[in-house]
Amino acid sequence: MARRKSLVCQHLENISREALEQYQGIIHTFVRGRHGVYALYRRNKLYYVGLARNLRNRLKQHLKDRHGLSWDRFSVYLTIGDQHMRELESLIVRIVRPRGNKQLGKFAKSENLRPDLARRIRECDRQRLDDLLGRNRVPVEDEDDDRGRDGRKAAQPPLARYLSKPIKLRRRYKGRMLRANVRRDGVIRFNGRQYRSPSLAASVAMRRRTACNGWTFWTYERAPGDWVRLAELRK
Repeated sequence: MARRKSLVCQHLENISREALEQYQGIIHTFVRGRHGVYALYRRNKLYYVGLARNLRNRLKQHLKDRHGLSWDRFSVYLTIGDQHMRELESLIVRIVRPRGNKQLGKFAKSENLRPDLARRIRECDRQRLDDLLGRNRVPVEDEDDDRGRDGRKAAQPPLARYLSKPIKLRRRYKGRMLRANVRRDGVIRFNGRQYRSPSLAASVAMRRRTACNGWTFWTYERAPGDWVRLAELRK
């Protein structure tokens, strides 16, 4: 079993400012040349959160800078590497919103779900109003081919009902990374050709004549770096 990597390797919590002032040499031996996240407190309330690639210098600065008289205790969390330090700081600041932090911070690739939430609420309200007024909507077929249950051509590709924007599909198959693009209307483009069905696109990608389940074959990027099966869209 692979060992889980740690983010925080050492920490000092709730240390008095006086300890830093009077025993700088001792505390600096712990944090000298180390990087991590630190927090400043005022009367047991969080005042400021920051990150530093050299905690020794940063703590020394905060004894005399604009924050100098605004805190009386501190904590430091030493991290292994600095790959996610800035996002970690942003996450803490956005949740806690300390008084001393003027900027909220940004995430490198995180998608803001607020617009999608607003769209889904509007759709839910429209559906509720239709139900209250007895207005019947034409159902969108959920078949995996081009035809609905009555034999007629479906109004939309099955993916259309689940999308608010174009998405990308991928799947590693027999050592190759297969990639496809899905338009907002649910049409899938793979190798220069268009397909209305995830399963048909998957069969073509696998070079098979028999049908396969495209909803479990393809994956899509639910959030930056988070690739899951296409079937998750239907849950």
